[in-house]
Amino acid sequence: MKVLLLLFLAQLCSASLVPEKEKDPEYWRGQAQETLREALRLQRLNQNVAKNLILFLGDGMGVSTVTAARILKGQLHHGKGEENLLEMDKFPYVALAKTYNTNAQVPDSAGTATAYLCGVKANEGTVGVSAGVTRDRCNTTKGQEVTSILRWAKDAGKAVGIVTTTRVTHATPSAAYAHSANRDWYSDGEMPPDALEGGCKDIARQLVENIPDIEVILGGGRKYMFPKNASDVEYPHEDKHRGTRLDRRDLVQAWHDAKPPGKVAKYVWHRRDLLALNLSRVDFLLGLFEPGDMVYELDRNNETDPSLSEMVAVAIRMLQKNPRGFFLLVEGGRIDHGHHEGKAKQALHEAVELDRAVGLATRLTSPQDTLSVVTADHSHVFTFGGYTPRGNPIFGLAPMQSDVDRKPFTSILYGNGPGYKIVAGERENVSAVDFAHANYQAQSAVPLRQETHGGEDVAVFARGPMAHLLHGVHEQNYIPHAMAYAACIGSNRGHCNAAGRPGAPVLLPFLALLFLLC
Repeated sequence: MKVLLLLFLAQLCSASLVPEKEKDPEYWRGQAQETLREALRLQRLNQNVAKNLILFLGDGMGVSTVTAARILKGQLHHGKGEENLLEMDKFPYVALAKTYNTNAQVPDSAGTATAYLCGVKANEGTVGVSAGVTRDRCNTTKGQEVTSILRWAKDAGKAVGIVTTTRVTHATPSAAYAHSANRDWYSDGEMPPDALEGGCKDIARQLVENIPDIEVILGGGRKYMFPKNASDVEYPHEDKHRGTRLDRRDLVQAWHDAKPPGKVAKYVWHRRDLLALNLSRVDFLLGLFEPGDMVYELDRNNETDPSLSEMVAVAIRMLQKNPRGFFLLVEGGRIDHGHHEGKAKQALHEAVELDRAVGLATRLTSPQDTLSVVTADHSHVFTFGGYTPRGNPIFGLAPMQSDVDRKPFTSILYGNGPGYKIVAGERENVSAVDFAHANYQAQSAVPLRQETHGGEDVAVFARGPMAHLLHGVHEQNYIPHAMAYAACIGSNRGHCNAAGRPGAPVLLPFLALLFLLC
């Protein structure tokens, strides 16, 4: 009798969760027909040359993170959440990317960055080099360097930029300009003696020297640019934020000195100074807003640190000054960090902020000449489930207790990580803690100090010229090749003359015949 009563109450509650319009079959039929019309419109392919390229990278933004971020965004706007659309969801083409590294089934962010930026799969822990390089082995690097789509764009005369919420020397951005046997060699202070003696350069130095004419660099990572023990401008009394460089160089000054005469190079470390810039009078911009990674969006001091969206807006306006177009790499890098710490709320708010930046860029550009791609480097062992009802708070409890230990559980869980807790010999009772707190560490099945990456495929969303080239299940290293093809940059440019674009071979002979007849 008790079971029947519970089932009746569940059905009663379930009925009230359904919006009135969704009870009408015509609502769903009409929605499907509109989607069908949009799909049919896509048969007219956009085969323009992509003047501009934007690659948005959500570090650790697996499919489960995308779905949960979609629900969170909807709930932040006072909706149930599930029916919401992220900005990236509105992109018409979606593919899957296989993320494994050459030596790893479950990848790291360095080997994957080399894949989606340089077009070559690589070993875990290495950036901007082929799989011929072994992690930590400086002497295996020479001759194995591979260039990135940022370099290809620069060589084609385009403006280029990097925006990240991590250190600008972190794995994702560094693959755009550096070649290193170890992703952690941020400055020479992090390098072993044999690597320094072997002539390998730290990543911060490569940022300044390898491609000195990158127009925009925005993110964190100040301390790797300054001499060891130099006080930080924002946190002068905190030792952990002091400079790390053993060579005693000031790389911000070196960055400034490397610019051509007559060009204006601006360095900023404060949000106020960034937003006050007259971009029409700035040729090169370096913004380093934290000594290390930037602060989580939920904790950000919005007086001193810009949001990812604000940095993207500045970057696009700077890069748009180049008549040949631009390439911009945008990383929401701290999605990954939130997951590693088991802090799902931090991770998902980072994902929502990345999506906000995607929407902003969409409004500042046109799909007629700008190819935008949103993807991830890898996933995480993050999940949400538990038969939650429609509109359940994404950080809330599942509607039932465990039928084993008779304790409640949150919908969000991790396969492993720091959220594993045993209290008095049993799983922690989450009803006794603030599971909606920003720094709550969701429960995990296996105890680890840091949660791990996941190995499943990640989504690739595409919009703009030749976006249809991203269409199925691809190796991750295919992404920059497709983008370069669309923009007629890099080595694959044979299709880029007037006769090379699809459809042109038919049109040009017809025009020639018409000319002769006239």
